[in-house]
Amino acid sequence: MFTGIIEATGKIVAITPTQGDVRLKVQSDYLDFADVKLGDSIASNGICLTVVEQGKDWYAVDVSRETLNKTAMQQWQVGDVLNLEKAMLPTTRFGGHIVTGHVDTTGTVKLIKNDSRSIYIEIEIPSEFTKYVATKGSVTIDGISLTSNLVEGNVISLNIIPHTAHVTNIARHWKVATKVNIEVDVVARYLEKLLVSTPDTMSNSNHEGITLNFLQQNGFSK
Repeated sequence: MFTGIIEATGKIVAITPTQGDVRLKVQSDYLDFADVKLGDSIASNGICLTVVEQGKDWYAVDVSRETLNKTAMQQWQVGDVLNLEKAMLPTTRFGGHIVTGHVDTTGTVKLIKNDSRSIYIEIEIPSEFTKYVATKGSVTIDGISLTSNLVEGNVISLNIIPHTAHVTNIARHWKVATKVNIEVDVVARYLEKLLVSTPDTMSNSNHEGITLNFLQQNGFSK
């Protein structure tokens, strides 16, 4: 489990094909490796990956074909900068939102421009995923917990404050046509599951479950 608050950035130093999938090596001068051990999870551009090798300032992970196919990783190159976050602890301050590190889809940066001191960005995502992203709601993009300004069609608009741009790879890596990893809010996923549930699918239940009408009546939906 993660929060989407980036701890450090790291650089890809090796991408090694291994029997059909890939081993990835990431080096970072900024991530605290003191408590990192084999088997730990590190979100790398939003992808939850398991440490299988490590050194004082680097870690290596094995990446399955499924992950390669579902994420923007297939376009990564040696030298690319990644956003890094270690798995949260029970005592961690919850500064972002609930992030699982399981990427739902990829998006494409369509527009980047300065907006006063912030950076205005528009990202296009597949239309079937827009229902999970709400205006002023949370969305994880390349591992960063962000708030959407607006969702119009299948385009999410964002404003990135200077601090976020500085401590992530946004200012250095994102440009028009860049592919980014998208994880929608897990709460939206579970809400959809509840909405589509029927008495037949809810074992030993005699009620209708949560409906859209129920949510509207109780102020959760308009």
